[in-house]
Amino acid sequence: MVTDEEFYDEADDLLDSPKGQGTDKYEHYHFTVDKGINPVRIDKYLVNCMADTSRNRIQEATEAQTVLVNGKPVKSNYKVKPFDEISIQLAYPPSEFDIEPQEIPIDIVYEDESLIVVNKQPGLVVHPGFGNFEGTLLNAIAWHLKDDPKFDVNDPTLGLVHRIDKDTSGLLLIAKTADAKTKLSKQFFDKTTHRRYQTVLWGNFQDDEGTVVGNIGRDVRDRMKMAVFPPDSEMGKHAVTHYKVLERFGFVTLVECRLETGRTHQIRVHMKHLGHPVFNDERYGGDEILWGLRTAKYKAFVNNCFSLCPRQALHAKELGFVHPVTGKMMMFDSNLPDDMTALIAKWRKYVSSKDDLIA
Repeated sequence: MVTDEEFYDEADDLLDSPKGQGTDKYEHYHFTVDKGINPVRIDKYLVNCMADTSRNRIQEATEAQTVLVNGKPVKSNYKVKPFDEISIQLAYPPSEFDIEPQEIPIDIVYEDESLIVVNKQPGLVVHPGFGNFEGTLLNAIAWHLKDDPKFDVNDPTLGLVHRIDKDTSGLLLIAKTADAKTKLSKQFFDKTTHRRYQTVLWGNFQDDEGTVVGNIGRDVRDRMKMAVFPPDSEMGKHAVTHYKVLERFGFVTLVECRLETGRTHQIRVHMKHLGHPVFNDERYGGDEILWGLRTAKYKAFVNNCFSLCPRQALHAKELGFVHPVTGKMMMFDSNLPDDMTALIAKWRKYVSSKDDLIA
């Protein structure tokens, strides 16, 4: 079970190897083979040990190299021997509960036999975890695929390829097969995917575009936050964000961010590091009036903006990847949600009425 959904929001932090097996692996099952057993294929052996798991699922797990015998990955045709120690290790902690199907509206923009692309609405938690045991995107996916015998939402070799925060909206990729997840995850690991976000940031940028390079890791003073560390330090993980100004509103700026890596809270933390927190980002200080006038009228205006977009103004707008089966390049673009559209319109109107606006 993921205990803090927000800290697993991007693929590179989920995957520290091309096969999706990170440095932190968790044992989900462990069996010791009896001394009197006759040699038998491991997939047949595990079907008998795991009555709720199909042979196909077990074979997919072996292909993903998550079935280990005496500490080493084996293939489906491996024949178990007396006293073999068999374990199934995955990159996620074992769930303390099953994800149950729930009829939750989701915007599916594309689906085929291998994958689903979802345009996630703001406020929807991606994966069940501490404080959010139901009502998540995966509960919705479980409902959507409840009649598909090949998909098990509780099988970690399937499902989410990457994540975004609860209060970030936009495009997410879900794998329906183990092979698709392995191949798609490798693309994220190899940094060959295309990911662009749009965000409203506090302040008026000096440059029209630029790049932020800085390691991202846990803030040593506040474990609920991430922080930026020097690129040559041993703190955090390497992270690169490219940004481009799309529209200026004097005291806030609409910016496009392209991710080269995908660290937890990467855009939010890198932009904060530049001195331009995401508008209304409570965790990183964007929910305060950081730029602008000191008048009561301006304060009321900004508070109205906070009400229009009551979450961090960040949207995963574009997603591109190579299809794991066809090899075709797939590109998706999603419209900004209503709250961000209204926020931008309000700032645009404000700027047009201020001839002497100085940021």
